[in-house]
Amino acid sequence: MTDLNHAAADLRIADFDYELPASLIAQTPIEPRDASRLLVVERATGRWHHAALRDLPEWLQPGDLIVANNSRVLPARLQAERSDTGGKVELLLLTRIGGGRWRALAKPSRRLRPGGRLVLRHLDGTGPGAWLTVMAVGEAGQVEIDFDDGDDVPLQAFGTVPLPPYIRTPPTDPERYQTVYATVPGSAAAPTAGLHVTPDLRERMQARGVGWAEVTLHVGLDTFRPVTAETVGEHVIHREWCEVSEEAAGRIAETRGAGGRVVALGTTSARTLETLGVRGNPDGGGGFRGWTNLFIVPGHRWSVVDGLVTNFHLPRSSLLLLVSALIDWPHLRSAYEEAIAQEYRFFSFGDAMLVV
Repeated sequence: MTDLNHAAADLRIADFDYELPASLIAQTPIEPRDASRLLVVERATGRWHHAALRDLPEWLQPGDLIVANNSRVLPARLQAERSDTGGKVELLLLTRIGGGRWRALAKPSRRLRPGGRLVLRHLDGTGPGAWLTVMAVGEAGQVEIDFDDGDDVPLQAFGTVPLPPYIRTPPTDPERYQTVYATVPGSAAAPTAGLHVTPDLRERMQARGVGWAEVTLHVGLDTFRPVTAETVGEHVIHREWCEVSEEAAGRIAETRGAGGRVVALGTTSARTLETLGVRGNPDGGGGFRGWTNLFIVPGHRWSVVDGLVTNFHLPRSSLLLLVSALIDWPHLRSAYEEAIAQEYRFFSFGDAMLVV
């Protein structure tokens, strides 16, 4: 699913860049959640409209379907000590392999070796620690670890919810970095477009005749990895676990059959939906579960997604490339320039964009 046509593979990452004043990087979430601003961008023309997130139902049509990612962020940032030296090591859990094994990022990782032992300490300073073994050490800080207690390790006793490095102060309420509908633990970062949704907003969408469905994609390594390659074809995207239930697949097929639009709430939902399109017939109602390494870039032929609600993304990022596949980069860049001129708030705790 990573195969790209030659035109897309030759795209230069440096061309998907823009200058953002640091003052526009949102440091705190706005209250209430749906008080964020919304820049509505028309796919056909590239024209934009200024709105508020709470007005999202008015920009949707009866019969449309919102598809959200219900993955919940794990307390995946762990502080460990090496058993031989007592040296500190920070671990960021990325992907559960099973049986107590995880893929993770370690910092620092240069002195870690396979067979090395690490211990975690309780956040409150009480109780016994949790021991683990380093099973493998890869490039760029990637490691594979194995907990002695298997899957029974209570991560909430040892870990904290990881935040992006550009957020300097954690929110006072950790739940503010979770969506209100997050029910399936597994992500290393929040699907941030969903942070804007409130129960009231969902009720108003329902009252307008807009449906709601949920899929799962556990956000992993690529959220933390900048695109350092010179061209799109040189960038290796890592796989993430995702699932579309039979119920969700049925709602998607029903919406498409009735002529409604499928609107992804966030880029992770979009990747999951397009993986459904690659794997089979999205009009047939069958779901799937498994890994995806689908790399959506300009030139992608959309098979399920008709619209997208998304936050404003980092320059030169794979997420910016994904949005550029839905609306061409010159129009998207103009929309970003307008958002900057109007002082929209950017990134995880920032404002949002609707592309329809």
